[in-house]
Parts: sequence; structure tokens; C-alpha cells
Amino acid sequence: MLADRLRELRLDAGLTGRGLAAAAGWDRTKVSKIEHAARAPNSQDIRTWCCVCGAEDQTDDLIASLRAVEGAFVEWKRLQRSGLRRLQETRAALYERTRVFRVYEPGIVPGLLQTPGYVRAVLTKVGSFRNVPSADLDEAVAARISRQRVLHQGAHRFAFLLEESAIWTRLGGAEVARDQLARLEHVTTLPSVSLGIIPADVDREHWPVEGFWMFDQDRVTVETVSGWLTITQPAEIAQYAAVFEEFAELAVYGAAARAQLAKTANRLA
Repeated sequence: MLADRLRELRLDAGLTGRGLAAAAGWDRTKVSKIEHAARAPNSQDIRTWCCVCGAEDQTDDLIASLRAVEGAFVEWKRLQRSGLRRLQETRAALYERTRVFRVYEPGIVPGLLQTPGYVRAVLTKVGSFRNVPSADLDEAVAARISRQRVLHQGAHRFAFLLEESAIWTRLGGAEVARDQLARLEHVTTLPSVSLGIIPADVDREHWPVEGFWMFDQDRVTVETVSGWLTITQPAEIAQYAAVFEEFAELAVYGAAARAQLAKTANRLA
């Protein structure tokens, strides 16, 4: 955490918070607020902090960490202010350059595997919940479906892990659900795709976590209720990779996964 690293620099320099503030020409409470993450530093604050602590060699690295933090979380109202279609299109380049996708979802079918009807149901709810204009809904649906070409084109590989609850989630009604289950069954036959379903009754040591997408070894993205979180720190990415591997051991694949899908389809009213 950036605040912890700054505090360590101060302690290594043998300075009190007030001593650092005085040397920097700051209000005496500024150092405490930064170290307790009550106030975010800017780039100049970090330069001054490193200079006062005799740690100028760490300035660039700390500023890079600051920028990573600043860009890590983006609110949906900012992402979607240009409409639903534009948000779908902005991710296309990331999908094209990624070679290995690892996707875990506890409660929804991932976008790359959704049918048009399922996409429409999802984006309709997104638009109403987040007050996003829906005038471009048709274009947004088409843009999301267009992204699915990476399943068939280029040197991409995909590992999808779904909790059983994800295939039971009904969006758009029974007919949409049936089509979506049929789509997932087809996906299990694609050579570039591994689709695992974690049965609800499997014994496990780790409970389900938030849905996440891993793009190669470069980043992890997490959709929250209020925004979009991008994780780029290697240590954090490694934690998500470890969880993914653990969950992959719990999942069923191939014929067993298709049996799970068929069971769900047979119970649709």
C-alpha cells in the first residue's frame, strides 16, 4: 500500500510526522492524513517526501504506484456516460491482444459466452439500474456479441469457471435461459475453450469470491456494484491466480459439465 511505503521511508529517515511536515513546509497534520490514507498524495507530495527522507531514488517507483492506484477504480457513471455501446467497444482492444483468458463467475454467465437474448437482458438491467440512456441498446448488444469472435479467431485460449449458481441465474425468462444453456453446451466443444462448472454440493475449503477476469499475467478486472476495478500489482494478480487454480480443481468438465447443464435445462419451468 502506498501509504505504508511512505511511512516506512519516514521511519527509515528517523523523522517524526511533524518533523517531516516542518521540513516540507506542510501543515503538521498532512503527514498523518497521508499515512492513514485519509488524504491522497499527489506527485509533487511524493517528490517532496522522498527528498526530505533522502530517498530520491524511490521517487519514480512511488509515483508509478500512485498512478496505478488512481487508475485502479473507475465508477460506472464515468465509464457509461457515453452510452452502453461505447463501453462494449472500449474493451475490444484488450480482448484482441490477450492470449490467455481466465474467467471466474459465481452468479452470471460471462459476456464472451452470452447469447444475444441474455446480453439484452443484462444490458437492459444495467441501463435501468445505473440510469444509462438505452437508445443505443441494439448497438451495445451487437458490440458485445461481436467481441465473441475472439473465441474463434486468433491465438487465444480461454478457461472459464462458473459456480453452478451462475447457470441457474435466470435473466430474460425461461426461453432465454434455455438458449443460454444450449450455448454453454456448445462452448464445451470448442477447441480453444475450457469450461468448468463448480457443483453447488462439492466439498470445498474456500468459499466463492467476487467474479474476476484475468488477462494473461498483466491484469485482473473485477466488476463491482459501483465501478470497475483493475488490478495490476503482480502480488495481487498471483493471489487471484492461486484462487483460480484452487477452484479449477473443484469443477467438472466435458461430459460432466454438459450433464450439469442438462439438469438445469430440464428443471426450467
